[in-house]
Amino acid sequence: MIHAGTELRVVRPTDDLAAVRRFYVDALGLPVIAEFRDHDGFDGLIVGISGAGYHLAFTRKHGWSAGRAATPENLLVFRIDDTQSWQRLTERMARFGHAPVPPHNPWWSGRGLTYEDPDGYRVVLVNAEVD
Repeated sequence: MIHAGTELRVVRPTDDLAAVRRFYVDALGLPVIAEFRDHDGFDGLIVGISGAGYHLAFTRKHGWSAGRAATPENLLVFRIDDTQSWQRLTERMARFGHAPVPPHNPWWSGRGLTYEDPDGYRVVLVNAEVD
């Protein structure tokens, strides 16, 4: 049975692990938990915050194209608990060259900012004090 202490790992393929690293590690600031090279034809990057109960894993299969996100509604949503932290993170995204994109679903407007990762998947940074 799944319970509150269960760890969630979301795994997604990519065609460009280096670009994904620049977006999720360098810009968003998620720490690297693990990396692997040529494990049965796969390379990978696992990121997340220790103790947060979730990890994101990105994999690249040699000789296969993952393509781009199927829709702009493929979202990861991070609720940032205070306005100052949210502001620092959105400023950091800008310093790394990531500009917000209009959300596909207008519900996210005014709650935070939406960014598109190198594969076309969206990340919403919600200011929890506003939401």
